[in-house]
Amino acid sequence: MGPVNSPLDDVVQTPAPSGTQHVLRHGEQYAVVAAVGASLREYRVGERDVVLPFAEDEIAPAFSGATLAPWPNRLADGLYGYAGGTYQVPITEPDRLTALHGLVATTPFVVAGEAGADTVTLTTTIVPTHGYPWPVRLDVTYALGDGGLEVTTRATNLGTTSAPYGLGFHPWLSPGDASLDECALQLGASLHVTVDERLLPTGDEDVEGRYDLLEPRVLRGIALDDAWLAPVRDDAGLTWARLTTPDGRTTAMWADAAFEAWQVCTGDYVPAIARRGVAVEPMTCVADAFRTGDLLVELAPGAAHEARWGLRLE
Repeated sequence: MGPVNSPLDDVVQTPAPSGTQHVLRHGEQYAVVAAVGASLREYRVGERDVVLPFAEDEIAPAFSGATLAPWPNRLADGLYGYAGGTYQVPITEPDRLTALHGLVATTPFVVAGEAGADTVTLTTTIVPTHGYPWPVRLDVTYALGDGGLEVTTRATNLGTTSAPYGLGFHPWLSPGDASLDECALQLGASLHVTVDERLLPTGDEDVEGRYDLLEPRVLRGIALDDAWLAPVRDDAGLTWARLTTPDGRTTAMWADAAFEAWQVCTGDYVPAIARRGVAVEPMTCVADAFRTGDLLVELAPGAAHEARWGLRLE
């Protein structure tokens, strides 16, 4: 008679919703990149959180830290036309009848190449479907250095026809031990995107009032889930956002010329966030770009698109 199996032998180890964890360190900086969505799950300097962390065994709240591709933000009705074809992707925001934040925010990425103590590259290839029939490979590199965290994304069209493409990221910046109402936000962009009741773009306008963030504005009483265009750039071509907190620290976030827009969300109506932080999202295009064509990247067969952004605590 052979050995009798214990019931414990059949126990399956349940994988964490955020997937495999990749820990990066550089000096006082500590980051954890989760495989699902190639998400920035934690980033802190010393004991000070730069982004709102979430637990390894927790489903990422409100797209926390996720890569948003092949489109960021909303796509009306999940329906669009491109190059003579009509395509339908699943509606993932039922109350507004939109497809939200692309196809890879819940996709596990795997390591490409060799990870180091302060850098890792995660990769996935979008599986062609009837709604998005283009195989686009995404390589997302997180690197810590003396200048903070830098994130580089390279998208490569592995198919034989041009692919529509857009990119965004969704970090929720932390106010530290303070209330968001005590913090000031500055955003280098001079046009505010107007929207309808579904938060889909209807046009743009010069910034004024609460939408004028060219100079730091205290967020008390201000609820935002808005996009901005016409980024202001420094001599290096970078556009900046800065969240200053009562402890005297500033989270500085930058994006390169590939990013043409910003989204800011204070999370007032997001139960999992409820103004615990503010999402500051660099985007290559605003919502509905697959339908409007505005700022849409048309990725030719074999072509690659590269975009960089970063964070540091000052």
